[in-house]
Amino acid sequence: MVDGSWTATNQFSGIGWFYKDSMGKIQLLETRNLQRRETSVHSELKALKYAMENMLQHSTCQRFGTDCKDLIAMVANPQTWPNFSTELEVIQILQMCFPKFRIIYIPRAQLELLIH
Repeated sequence: MVDGSWTATNQFSGIGWFYKDSMGKIQLLETRNLQRRETSVHSELKALKYAMENMLQHSTCQRFGTDCKDLIAMVANPQTWPNFSTELEVIQILQMCFPKFRIIYIPRAQLELLIH
């Protein structure tokens, strides 16, 4: 699961991700506080990139979850999001390392259940 937080008034934005094993136990969890990204979607993209880079080092996980439908649309059709082309190019390169890559939508209401 990946997530980015963002508000127009804060100097910083946050990103984070966690990985649960097949038994449902959290194995990896990381968060970062960064200079505020341009938009909330930029934060979501940064969170996905960060999670993918870390999963390459720690697991064979191929499935990522997000509560951001725009992020899923961007990954599926990057050419329709030209303002994010630089970030999406990096995601596409990382995707090559995940032969069975999937990104799925998880409603925010279900996140509490996933975390606990």
